[in-house]
This record gives sequence, structure tokens and C-alpha cells, in this order.
Amino acid sequence: MQTTFTPEQLADPDTKRSNEILRACVHCGFCTATCPTYQVLGDELDSPRGRIYLIKDMLESGRDADAKTVKHIDRCLSCLACMTTCPSGVHYMHLVDHARAHIERTYRRPPVDRLLRWTLARILPYPGRFRLALLGAKIGRPFAWLMPDARLRAMIAMAPRTIPPVSRNDDPQTFPARDRKMRVALMTGCAQKALNTDINDATIRLLTRLGAEVVVAKGAGCCGALTHHMGKADESHGFAARNIEAWSAEMAGAGLDAIVVNTSGCGTTIKDYGHMFRNDPLADKAAKVSALAKDVSEVLLDLLPADHPFETPLRPARDGVGGIPTEHVPTAEGQGPLRVAYHAACSLQHGQQIKAAPKELLKRAGFTVVEPADAHLCCGSAGTYNLMQPEIANELKRRKVATLEARDPDVIAAGNIGCMMQIGGGTPVPVVHTVELLDWATGGPVPPVLAAKAPPRRDPVPDLTG
Repeated sequence: MQTTFTPEQLADPDTKRSNEILRACVHCGFCTATCPTYQVLGDELDSPRGRIYLIKDMLESGRDADAKTVKHIDRCLSCLACMTTCPSGVHYMHLVDHARAHIERTYRRPPVDRLLRWTLARILPYPGRFRLALLGAKIGRPFAWLMPDARLRAMIAMAPRTIPPVSRNDDPQTFPARDRKMRVALMTGCAQKALNTDINDATIRLLTRLGAEVVVAKGAGCCGALTHHMGKADESHGFAARNIEAWSAEMAGAGLDAIVVNTSGCGTTIKDYGHMFRNDPLADKAAKVSALAKDVSEVLLDLLPADHPFETPLRPARDGVGGIPTEHVPTAEGQGPLRVAYHAACSLQHGQQIKAAPKELLKRAGFTVVEPADAHLCCGSAGTYNLMQPEIANELKRRKVATLEARDPDVIAAGNIGCMMQIGGGTPVPVVHTVELLDWATGGPVPPVLAAKAPPRRDPVPDLTG
């Protein structure tokens, strides 16, 4: 794609990077085939190619963002399926991030939009505040129909029926390994700590059981992704800088072999810290953090060999044998393997290009793993997207749930809390994190959402709070 940025414009590092990305685009349109919003809306401007044209015009002209451009950029999920599809290697993520920051600086949104975005930025990254907001939403759920804005109703609907108690395992501390092979820092996150404490608990049990000493670094917190995708660059960089300093201190101290992330949306952002801080005094530290950042599945591939002694959980009896596929008919030893529908989070399969590892781990553990049709398409969660664009998000959720339920699973597994909440709000099938199943298969407790249907464990569960 030909561009006409001036030398003065190209002196700005972000504009220079966007120019490189724009010039790589060849207008082929392959991206439209895998864009969820284009499939739902059918508007070229709601495809990556259309948004690229809008961004190019906005940045080249140097003008403030207008309502039309903002509407179509806001509708982008940042699922990054277009990056997986693109034959030219167009780095759409950096381009749309620049566009959102430009919009945040130059566009004055309507008052209600400004209030909602300000509220989300002041609540979601802070677990304590988020818990209070969830409690308020839970109390207000019976009155949700009175809310005049669909986005407010979506925020109320997001609150889980049960808000878990605070897990002290998320506090700064070190968990020793049974037989230490490596030392890792665990990214405990922000929203996840309020919505589902079982994920971090299972991750700590699993990693320490398999030989990883786990440290929760003092000073680490929200990765900055939620505000980053709102275009609030200063706020997101503030969160990121605190993490960089916290993990750098651990590197300089007892050392780290990896920074483990069990929320793939966070992982995609942390792995991009090197780019985000490339022109900052923290550039070297940020690059080292990005290089050490690993999705939990990447670390587990090394720690969990195929010959590990698994105790594979078995699927519950459901309406007798008749409705169960042949390969899952109960054997003399009990029910057949649990049937797991694996949902590939966009931030994992597209943002980090990790596709096989979670499925391989579940198969090693003895689960029967199935995948839905159109597994590359987004579920509609996408950070705050399901709160700010509820109509599109609900349609994407409906489609994703239908394809998952079509595989007749006992449980749905995913690697991102946002996807788990989104999908779980549309199906009676239990939804768990991949690490919860792997923890269970290697000696941990039954995931709480499956506890009523699961056989009891024969071995004790490690107590992380003692």
C-alpha cells in the first residue's frame, strides 16, 4: 500500500511503525474471510482491510478522529485472526493500537461513553474495586431491565452468581517446588483474581507439583491490557512499568526461568512490552521481560512429559450408555475419558500463535479432546468488548456456544478468563481453565464446577495456604 507520510510525521516512532505496517498491506482481502465482525455485520469498514483504510486516512491527514472512524475501530475485537490469515505479515495489532491511542487523544466521545470507559478503567484493573462492583451488580441484577443502556445491562449481567472469596495465594510470596527444576514468576492478573480464584490456585499446585518454584512478585499487578485496548496509553504503560520493575527485581535476585501467564489476553500484552517500551528508559528491562513471558501451556509442555503418571478423570454417566459415542462407552474399569471441547482463545492462537500446546497437554493427560467448527473465530469477549459492544458480542457468543455444544462435551476448556466468562454465560456445559483439568489429572482437586459429577480423588490435595 502506498503511503504519503511527511518526514515530520515519520519522526514520530508510532507513526513510523504504522507506516511500515500500512506499506506491507497489498489489499488482498484474505483477512475479511476470518474477521468475526465482518461476518456478523457484512460491512467492508468492519473488516481489517476497511479499518486499515480508515486508519491510513486518519493518520496521513494528521486530522483528529471523526465519529465514522471511531465507530468502526471501536467495533474491532482485536482478536487478531487477520494477522494469522494475512499472507503479507501485516502487523495489524500495532496499527490498531496506534489508532486507538490517537482516537483517545483527539476525539471527544459522548458523555455517557466517556463515563462508561472511565468507570471501566478505574475498576477492572483493581481487584478490590472490581469485587465491590461485582457485588453491586449482583444486588442490582433484578433491576437490570430498568437500565436504559444495553452496555449497563451487559455490565450487570457479567457478575457471577457467586463471588469467590479472596485467595491469599495471590499475595506476594514464594511457593517451593517438590523437586525444583526451575523458578518462575506467576502473573496473577487483576480481573481474574476477582472473578475466579481457582485458576491461580490450580496453576500454583500444578507448577510446584511438577518441579517449578513459583514466586508471586511484590509490586506486580494488572498487565495494562484493559486500558491499552481503550487507547489509554499512559495508564496502560503505568501498569506495565510496575510489572517490569517487579519482575526485573526477581531476575536480579534469585533469578527467573520464565514469567508464567495463565490469562492469554495478558500474555499477548506482556510479550509486547518490548515494543511498547522500545523508546523508553525501561526498554532493556521490558525486552527481557517479554523474552521470559510464557503462556502456562508453553512451560507445562516441558514440565509434563507424555509418560507422566496421570490419573485421568472419567466422564460422568449421562442418561445411560445410549447417548454416549462408542469410543466413550464405559469400560470394565469405569467410565470413558472425559470429553473436553477445547476453545482456542484468540489472544492465544492468534496473538501468541500458540495452537497445539494446550490440546497436546490435555491429550497427554488422557482426555478426549474435540474442537468446534470455526475454531479460529472469536467468542466475543475481547477484554471489555462484550461490555462496550454487547449486541455484536452476544451474537458471536451465540455462534461460539452453538459450535461448542455441537461436539457434545462434558466440559469446555479455555485458557483465558474473559472467554470462560463469556462462554459460560451462554451454556449449561461447565467451563474450566485448561490448568484446572491438568491439575486434577495429576493429583489436584476436582474443579469446583465439576465437583458434583466427578469421582473422588484417591490422593491428598496439596494445601497452598498452610
